[in-house]
Parts: sequence; C-alpha cells; structure tokens
Amino acid sequence: MALKHVAGKNKGHIVLYALSTCPWCKKTKKLLEELGVDYYFDDVDLMTDAEKKDAMVNIQKWNPSMSFPTIIIDNTNSIVGFQENKLKEMFGK
Repeated sequence: MALKHVAGKNKGHIVLYALSTCPWCKKTKKLLEELGVDYYFDDVDLMTDAEKKDAMVNIQKWNPSMSFPTIIIDNTNSIVGFQENKLKEMFGK
C-alpha cells in the first residue's frame, strides 16, 4: 500500500485512513492542510482488496469500530472521527 504524502510541518508520523466519499474525512484532510501538518493518507475504498484487508487490520488496532476517519499518530495514539478541537490542540500553531 502506497500512502499518499501531504507535505507540511513535522508534527510526528501521522497516518490518516479515510474514505473518498466521506464528508468527515474530507473535512479532516482540509483541516490538517490548513494547520500545515505533514501527513500520509489513503482512501481505503479506493484500495485493492489485498491493500484494504491490510489497512483494516491496522485500523482495527486503533479503532475497534473501524470507522472513518482514523488518524494514527506515531503508532502510539489515535484520533477517531472528525474532532476539530482535538486536532487543533494537537497540531495547531
């Protein structure tokens, strides 16, 4: 699976799992970009079946409900759903 990279300020290794059709996922991407955060993402619904299976195993470790968006930070913490205030607190200016 080749994650897409969005360049910005390094705030740790941030991976966003999203769906291309999810409005909350789009809002999360937009907010991360507005905050200027360096992150990686992939839209799970656009992956091949094998990639999707691998992604879902990883997502389930951090988000047992396997909902979107799921953000994994430094493989130590996660944010599930669009949580604007938490994202601004963690990655804001």
